[in-house]
Amino acid sequence: MTTTLYGLKNCDTCRKAIKWLDRFGVAHEFVDYRDNKPSPEALVEWARQAGSFESLINKSSTTWRQLPDNRKASASDAEWKLLLREYPQLVRRPVVVTGDGVMTQGFSDNGFKKRFGV
Repeated sequence: MTTTLYGLKNCDTCRKAIKWLDRFGVAHEFVDYRDNKPSPEALVEWARQAGSFESLINKSSTTWRQLPDNRKASASDAEWKLLLREYPQLVRRPVVVTGDGVMTQGFSDNGFKKRFGV
């Protein structure tokens, strides 16, 4: 089963996740979503699995804090998709999607051990 890790190449958490996957021999592909922005369909699916678009957002990020208040109060899925396509770095990372389509966010050693059965 192929695992795709979406994130930013200069993100420390993404680098830790990649090192973990390499160390435990989990086949994976890395996609920098600043260079290859997620499709609107992918964002909708991630939001569905996360519970909402708002759950995808890293609200402690500098990018989020610098946004005008009217951009932070997106009222529709279309506005959220537009915001995340414009600022992909707002997505809490890494986003990990396994071959079965299951998506999770973030990295922790124990979380990955549980997720990948190691």
